[in-house]
Amino acid sequence: MAKKVAKKVLTREEWIKILKNKILSMIKKRELKELKSVLSILPEYDITDLILSLKPSDAFIVFRLLPKHLIGKVFADLSIDVQKVLLNQMSKSNIQKLLVGMAPDDLTALFEELPGEITQKLLNLLPEKSRKKALRLLGYPENSVGRLMTPNYVALRKGWTIKRALEHIRKFGKGVETIDVVYVVDDKWHLLDDIQLRKLIVAEPKEKVESVMDRRYIAISPYEDQEEAVKLMKKYDLVALPIVDSENVLLGIVTIDDIMDVLEEETTEDIHKGGAIEPLKLSYSATPVFQLYKKRIAWLLLLLIAGFLSSSVIAIFKKTIAAIVALAFFIPVLIGSGGNTGTQSATLIIRSLVTGDLSLKKWFNVVKKEIGVGMLLGVTLGIIISIWSFIWIGNIKISLAIGFSMLAIILWANLVGGILPIILTKLKLDPAVISSPFISTLVDATGLLIYFTVVKIFIGV
Repeated sequence: MAKKVAKKVLTREEWIKILKNKILSMIKKRELKELKSVLSILPEYDITDLILSLKPSDAFIVFRLLPKHLIGKVFADLSIDVQKVLLNQMSKSNIQKLLVGMAPDDLTALFEELPGEITQKLLNLLPEKSRKKALRLLGYPENSVGRLMTPNYVALRKGWTIKRALEHIRKFGKGVETIDVVYVVDDKWHLLDDIQLRKLIVAEPKEKVESVMDRRYIAISPYEDQEEAVKLMKKYDLVALPIVDSENVLLGIVTIDDIMDVLEEETTEDIHKGGAIEPLKLSYSATPVFQLYKKRIAWLLLLLIAGFLSSSVIAIFKKTIAAIVALAFFIPVLIGSGGNTGTQSATLIIRSLVTGDLSLKKWFNVVKKEIGVGMLLGVTLGIIISIWSFIWIGNIKISLAIGFSMLAIILWANLVGGILPIILTKLKLDPAVISSPFISTLVDATGLLIYFTVVKIFIGV
């Protein structure tokens, strides 16, 4: 009986590698017609990953052979450094075709990243109608919802029949961002409701659009911060969010794909800040060495200066350390535990503030909770280090001093990590700047002060 051989399932990385080799072979043999056929059946995101893996000259060939309907979408998914390379190799007429084929929000995202003089030149290549749309989007503040807005959506009237509404969607829904949700407006374009497409599909053709309306919708101002749109879409599980002006006129929508991009950028920015690094504008691979140096050196210098505080505290208590040398052995574990505790607390509070789980009005609840958690953590770690130090040194007074020091440091670090993000948020500052290195450095200095003060009380040295 023949033995069945299980087929190996390729990972995405393996698939892209095989695809890349095949594409490179076609380029080398100048089999461009065959290459165009292959590209026409590939998913958009596979093409994007493929282009990002190729050298500029090969990437340009692949990009030029893309089907017309994919050019704008694929270009929008590429990193800004790859976009610049492709633009530099394209003729004015091809750039114009590319820009006209891009969604308004993707076009705005591109213009935001390019130098002003290049943006101006590209704007001049656009037809007047497209240029006006782009300029209107660029007129909103940086990081506002207006910068993400697309005016491409389907609008209905409440007096239409379901049959007419569906015919309208078929006619005008091909070039819009999404038809999962359509919008009902009046004669002056005031937003009346948003309706999921499935509601229209299952309704009777002779019924009016008004019959499936509930007039309960969520909308946002174009001047709101993009993070607010992220919160709303997450909270209400939306695929698109309508954007209205002060008079409730529907200006456009922001879709889930744009929100996911914002979420990724914000998360990356918070991770960078959490590591005491000024957020990068480009990807790590595209950022030059000197730029990486500049992004990191300022924080490191600040933390170095702050670190001198720890040295100063040790210098003040040098006689205490000289009298009982064993006290120095426990400095790393005490200070390290304090820094770790403060970082844990800050991470939890910052994330709760970002997701909306915690508001500034609840600051007193945070204090009470962190005191409780800090006491439990401090007592647990204090008992463990007291027993350990007694086994090691054999001096009950020193062991008790170290145990109580651990309790006090953990309690203090927990409070610092919990309260500082709230204070910064109240001051309209980004709580992510309370990064792990900052918390650790602050707790180092204050923790040493607590340690030696407790030692003096217990031992009198």
